[in-house]
Amino acid sequence: METSPNEFSQAEIQLAMRNHGAPLEALRRPLTPPGLHYLLIHFDVPFADAADWRVEVTGLVREPLSLGLDDLAGLPQITQPLTMECAGNGRARLRPRIVSQPWNLEAVGTAEWTGVRVRDVLERAGVLDDAVEVVFEGADRGIDGGVEQAYARSLSLDDALAGDVMLAHTANGAPLLPQHGHPLRLVVPGWYGMTNVKWLRSIRVVREPFDGYQQSRAYTIRVSDDDPGTPVTRMLPRSLMVPPGIPDFMSRERFVDGGAVELEGRAWSGWGRIESVEVSADGGRSWEPARLGEPLGPNAWAGWSYEWTPDGPGRYELCSAATDETGRRQPLEPVWNTGGYCNNAVQRVAVTVRAAT
Repeated sequence: METSPNEFSQAEIQLAMRNHGAPLEALRRPLTPPGLHYLLIHFDVPFADAADWRVEVTGLVREPLSLGLDDLAGLPQITQPLTMECAGNGRARLRPRIVSQPWNLEAVGTAEWTGVRVRDVLERAGVLDDAVEVVFEGADRGIDGGVEQAYARSLSLDDALAGDVMLAHTANGAPLLPQHGHPLRLVVPGWYGMTNVKWLRSIRVVREPFDGYQQSRAYTIRVSDDDPGTPVTRMLPRSLMVPPGIPDFMSRERFVDGGAVELEGRAWSGWGRIESVEVSADGGRSWEPARLGEPLGPNAWAGWSYEWTPDGPGRYELCSAATDETGRRQPLEPVWNTGGYCNNAVQRVAVTVRAAT
């Protein structure tokens, strides 16, 4: 049976059932509980036994390594709160519609990750002078774009050696859940989620840029199939609002009573600190500054709040827009691309203010 342009296919429904976003009311929590943190699984969840799990460090190194979790426990440990967002967050709001995981706005979460620096592992192995990139490969395997592959991504050597890039074994003080990469995953602060390879099995140092499917084709900004594209890298600034009041079950339109309403949410960017958040009650025609709190850390979201007093009963369209320290600001309208990536257009929340009774 053919699917109309505005009807989701059975394949997309299957993807939506396997993956999930965080309910936006969870934005009230500074740290996202693991069960509410957004989840995207490219292929399957591999079975992993932490007792015999090993990561092989190979390629352009003086001393190849085979490291178990006990070996990693002997290296200095770091803990840091990090906001992670899927590159496809907001894809379902693009037109023409992109056939893929139909994210709305909930593909985000913030956890406190614990593990070891990639830099410490590579220093122990001894990177050779002609190294250019580091390839990280997971245990999940499947077919994408007609290519059989293990999920793999690379970082430039400089990016991999940054002091906050880590191999994480713990989130919010507990071992990683199976679906979130147990027993070990890569975590790259500030970059979209596809960079954070789960079920990490291999770290390979190479002298040529990695051209695997997930690196050179899947996660690129393209406007046509023959466009070579621009790589997806760091998270663009975004602000999300906790939907106020109570929802209609199907439409999720919100209903609030008259009087002052405290709006709140979170804002983040992979390009630097959030400098401001503005709020609009008229769909983005006029803006007022929100109160911005301190971020949880250099690579984690900041809370914001705004006291909104509606002009009276009626229907409103609330928006919030974040600007980071580089001057990047959320646009009012999305920019379309073939993969539906990096759509950081402002959130629009339909709210009906009810008359006092």
